Amino acid sequence: MASGIHRSQVDLVDFVDWRGVECLNQSSAHVIDNALKQGYRDDDGLHLESDADEQLLIYIPFTQVVKLHSVVIKGPEEEGPRTLKLFANKENMGFSNVNDYPPSDSLMLSQDDLKEKPISLKYVKFQNVRSLTIFIEDNQGGNDISKVQKIALYGTTVDTTNMKELKKIEEH
Repeated sequence: MASGIHRSQVDLVDFVDWRGVECLNQSSAHVIDNALKQGYRDDDGLHLESDADEQLLIYIPFTQVVKLHSVVIKGPEEEGPRTLKLFANKENMGFSNVNDYPPSDSLMLSQDDLKEKPISLKYVKFQNVRSLTIFIEDNQGGNDISKVQKIALYGTTVDTTNMKELKKIEEH
C-alpha cells in the first residue's frame, strides 16, 4: 500500500477534530468511527454503512490546517463507494445542497481502487484544508446500502504560527 504514498505524506488521522466529525445517513449500528478511527478502520469486522439509501455525507474537521494529497478507501466489491465528491472547507453541507457547489475533486472509484490503493487528489485544490466533506453518491453495484471499511487521508500539516507562543520584545 505504501507505494503510492510519498515519503513526506503522513496519515492525517492524528489531526482529525473528532468532536466535529459528522456523517449523514449512517446506520446507527455501523458508524463513521468504524471507517475513520485508528484501530477500528483496520478491523475487518467493522465498517461504516449507509441507512436510508446508498448516499453518505461525511464531514471531517481538522485540528490544524493541512495539505491533502491522497485518500485511501477500502470497501467491499458490490457495496463499496463508486462516485466520491470531495469538498475542501465547506461547512454545514446537507443532501439538499450538496449539488449546489462544485466539488474540489470528483473521483470515480473502480473495484481495484477499493483495495486500499492510494488515490491522488487535485493537490492544488487541497492546500489550506480546515475541513473535508466527502459525499459518497453511489456504490459499485447500484445497491441501496453503501459500505466503507476504511477511509485514510494522507498529506502534510501546514506550519502556521501560533500567535500566543510569540514573546513580546520589550523596548528600552
